[in-house]
Amino acid sequence: MDRYSEIYRHSVDEPESFWRAEAAAIDWQAPFTRVLDDDAAPLSRWFVGGTTNLCHNAVDRHLATRSSQVALIYVSTETGIERTYTYRDLFDEVNRVAAMLVAEGVGRGDRVLLYLPMVPEALFAMLACTRIGAIHSVVFGGFASSSLATRIDDARPTVILSADAGSRAGRVVPYKPLLDAALELAGHRPSRVVLLDRGLASMTRVDGRDVDWATLRDEHFDARVPCVWLESSEPSYILYTSGTTGIPKGVQRDTGGHAVALVASMRYIFDPAAFDGTVDPVSGRRTFFAASDIGWVVGHCYIVYAPLLCGMASLMYEGLPIRGMDGEADPGIWWSLVARHRVNAMFTAPTAIRVLKKQDPSHLTRHDLSSLDALFLAGEPLDEPTARWIAEGIGKPILDNYWQTETGWPMLSTQRGIDPSMEPRFGSPGKPVVGFRLKLLDEASNAEVGANRKGVLVIEAPLPPGCMSTVWGDDRRFVETYWSLLADRSVYSTFDWGIRDDDGYWFILGRTDDVINVAGHRLGTREIEESISGHAAIAETAVVGVADALKGQVPIAFAIVRDPVSIATPADRLRLEGEVMATVDRSLGALARPARVHFVPTLPKTRSGKMLRRALQAVCEGRDPGDLATIEDPTALEHVRIALGPPFP
Repeated sequence: MDRYSEIYRHSVDEPESFWRAEAAAIDWQAPFTRVLDDDAAPLSRWFVGGTTNLCHNAVDRHLATRSSQVALIYVSTETGIERTYTYRDLFDEVNRVAAMLVAEGVGRGDRVLLYLPMVPEALFAMLACTRIGAIHSVVFGGFASSSLATRIDDARPTVILSADAGSRAGRVVPYKPLLDAALELAGHRPSRVVLLDRGLASMTRVDGRDVDWATLRDEHFDARVPCVWLESSEPSYILYTSGTTGIPKGVQRDTGGHAVALVASMRYIFDPAAFDGTVDPVSGRRTFFAASDIGWVVGHCYIVYAPLLCGMASLMYEGLPIRGMDGEADPGIWWSLVARHRVNAMFTAPTAIRVLKKQDPSHLTRHDLSSLDALFLAGEPLDEPTARWIAEGIGKPILDNYWQTETGWPMLSTQRGIDPSMEPRFGSPGKPVVGFRLKLLDEASNAEVGANRKGVLVIEAPLPPGCMSTVWGDDRRFVETYWSLLADRSVYSTFDWGIRDDDGYWFILGRTDDVINVAGHRLGTREIEESISGHAAIAETAVVGVADALKGQVPIAFAIVRDPVSIATPADRLRLEGEVMATVDRSLGALARPARVHFVPTLPKTRSGKMLRRALQAVCEGRDPGDLATIEDPTALEHVRIALGPPFP
């Protein structure tokens, strides 16, 4: 048995033995008395009885050896600001915010809602909440007031931390009016709103409720607030899944299991070198750059917690992948940051790489990337053409990984920390990660399928540490939403299709609810998108099933071209549409051929890179696209409507 198989089998066959050893990677104030309590399965608790604190493990314990080492590098190409904070600086700032919160009446188990842009204060606040035992709920800055209001009512925060505004592509997004409107809509009223003034937009403060962040910080400048030691299973945060409609679904994360899992993920997946004493020869440290946002799970886990738990420096970036510090276009800005700050591992979404595909590829080679060990991509399926393009462009390993907000860390990946010779395979996020007992089940029979057979991807109980412990305030909803696929077997459904090849590499084919039924034949939208992406002219595509009186549904494709000049005339567009259809014919057959291919300048996505296919489908069918609070570019659906022309179909 190879090393990966041996360790993986140990992790799923003897989970208590495996995770007992992994738990030694963090500090415990009191030892746990039981590794796993799954008596109320599928609800489970890890490291029962043990007390620990996320902020202590991320900040305090490093002071003895890393006090002067850089912990946080903040870069904003929106404001032209760049700052660095050592672990001592971070300790001081977190204590100031912790004291601010305590002074405003926040205590153990209370919720604090963060409606903040990508600023260092957001990271300080998250750590400050965990320091005092409060539960933070970060809502992505810029969310619509109605969506923010539902999250306020669900979390019921004691205090809200917000700001005057955020900025995106040089466009100021005022937060305060959105927050004020949300508080008018919400039934719950927090006792205090603390406002960070970035000088981007004017604010009207509500007397008796709104207070100034800088003033409070000055009042508590020299404060020292002791860590509150929490039982491992106590909540650390609530994170609402993107695109939630109706009653929001708050993913609840625990404390001890979360910390242990994130350290394990860095050891086995993202930066194994950080655990063998290797440091960058120039910076003298390890530096991790997750190009994401807080408010999305990648930002929580791999901007804030994981790098700091491992004593690394985390690079926090506010801006676009194609915009420089002077506000001018710079498709090489990320690589400039990698070179200047000696980044050792970088994590972003395939969407961002597809944005770069539309730029001059010479930007990929203008900077010294010698410090970079690998580029990690996740958040949506990574198509092979995009993976090959960036791999050839930067000359570094491209390591896909697959996970969900609910799981909190990858369940499929290339685990170089276990086996350095494990090679990535284009189109595949890798093999099952330690702790995740993954299965593929037949849609009709629920029987496990073998290699090269498509099935629904599930996780057999128990979920490993780091996964959601429940839906905030609603255990029943947690069970009914995720664990009801089989009546006689406890499995968590990912709601994704997958397939496994003969070598044990897994491939994600798309959501089980992103299936098109064409004349009785079921087709996955992801398979059609992969085929379309194989055409050299296409930079990005999305496929949806649209109601059809004859066939039930037909696939409709929307595509962004790499060179807009290539479709300058109607004849050019018609020619390329035919070529794309022929490409699908050759790879999947005529049944999968899109009924139409529409060319658009942008596609509707969340800021985390998830494609809003349901909204696309609704527009195609003349329906209301619904709650679009998470949409990155509000003009995207208008471009779709223009491309569709007169009422469709």
